[in-house]
Amino acid sequence: MDIDVGPVDPSVLYEQDLHVSSAIWEGQERGLLRCQEHTSLLHQWKLTDEQIKLVEKAGFGFFRKIGPMSLNNSLISALVERWRRETNTFHLPLGEMTITLDEVALVLGLEIDGDPIVGSKVGDEIAMDMCGRLLGKLPSAANKEVNCSRVKLNWLKRTFSECPEDASPDVIKCHTRAYLLYLIGSTIFATTDGDKVSVKYLPLFEDFDQAGRYAWGAAALACLYRALGNASLKSQSNICGCLTLLQCWSYFHLNIGRPEKSEACFPLALLWKGKGSRSKTDLSEYRRELDDLDPSKITWCPFERFENMIPPHIKAKLILGRSKTTLVCFEKIELHFPDRCLRQFGKRQPIPQKVKRRDRKNRRLDDLDTSMSLACEEWAERGDHIVDSPGGGNVVDDGAYMEWYARISITKLYREAFLESQVMNMIACMREFEEAASVISLERLSPVEREVMESVKDTFSNSLTFGGWQEVAVNSGYGKRRRRNEQTPTTNNGGGGNDLSSLLLQKDI
Repeated sequence: MDIDVGPVDPSVLYEQDLHVSSAIWEGQERGLLRCQEHTSLLHQWKLTDEQIKLVEKAGFGFFRKIGPMSLNNSLISALVERWRRETNTFHLPLGEMTITLDEVALVLGLEIDGDPIVGSKVGDEIAMDMCGRLLGKLPSAANKEVNCSRVKLNWLKRTFSECPEDASPDVIKCHTRAYLLYLIGSTIFATTDGDKVSVKYLPLFEDFDQAGRYAWGAAALACLYRALGNASLKSQSNICGCLTLLQCWSYFHLNIGRPEKSEACFPLALLWKGKGSRSKTDLSEYRRELDDLDPSKITWCPFERFENMIPPHIKAKLILGRSKTTLVCFEKIELHFPDRCLRQFGKRQPIPQKVKRRDRKNRRLDDLDTSMSLACEEWAERGDHIVDSPGGGNVVDDGAYMEWYARISITKLYREAFLESQVMNMIACMREFEEAASVISLERLSPVEREVMESVKDTFSNSLTFGGWQEVAVNSGYGKRRRRNEQTPTTNNGGGGNDLSSLLLQKDI
């Protein structure tokens, strides 16, 4: 059954036919997404004090503290259904929301300011050379420890998880690089391959001081945006990227599936660690809860109360959360649109600017090089593009925005509840028609029109009576919400036609 659920104006969500919501409305359930984040074995790495210092120098001192995080697949799957890659935002009943750069810094403790993470893919031969030079050991192709320039996470852990006590400085660096490669491969740069990580990231840790100058948080967000966009397509069944960030973001902003918090500490992801994150709630129930989301379930600015525990160097860069810029991570280029979610900064939300359509089919190398060059230029100017509400101020007045949003978005995905409301609306329409037909004079209608009117009137009346819908339609309030203050059409000769179509149009049937 084809159900047109919108959007009324498809100029923003122009990929609706590809989106998972279109399949949901056709009754095609894809089930839970397979979540590809592999943090469960992170605690098995035993870092020495010397290694911890190198990890901190590389920019992962706070992030490494998060460790294993239990994922709620049902909640994550429900959130993905609301993500739109056309805008890189969640489309929820009360408007758009998204994960912003400042939230990455607060939740994960990663640097969001610095050099972009760029590079190119590497072949098997170069990958093996990198492993030998930067890790001091080679994975075995015969044992399938390396394939297509990707090494198995299990090989990294088995080979490097414990650094010898008498290790030389070079060996300590090799073991630390292996840990960092494992860390990013199982979290922020996790892929749908699941148990592998690309060796292309390894040179980023050749110099630990230089590693600390990269915007790891921006790269993590670029990868998560891309992962959310891919997973939101109805053809997909997996999601990767930093799902810890996604889940914690939801816990902070939405009171849905939220566990009890731990004692506050930094990074803020630790508030949700070890508190029964797994839920027995199924996907359809989360879908319904998101459909019914009201202001009491949303916390627009959840991080203000943690201000005193934020490290000064992190706090100084939080303004970049409002930077309308481009995020880069190797070949991934994603747009950061805080102007679409200003209420997350306590600002009034105006109707945002149109988003330029992306040509996702054009993957020519020269076009990618040009796009990457432009993306890096935009990132370099990130501090010059801080967005604000028109006229500034902190007053949340989004009436015009919500009127616009209702036309361009899809806010209901719980199919059963939506269909019930559609049935009630149809019944209300039938009742209004019956009422209108009872006061319309049939004398000036042609015999054919009169016969049609009487037939439809009898059909509606019999249907409402037989189904017991007369009282239901009245008590439900659907009819009241549809009616307007109009005068009953008359059959006098002054003004207006009296044919069947004009009479019905006057009643807005």
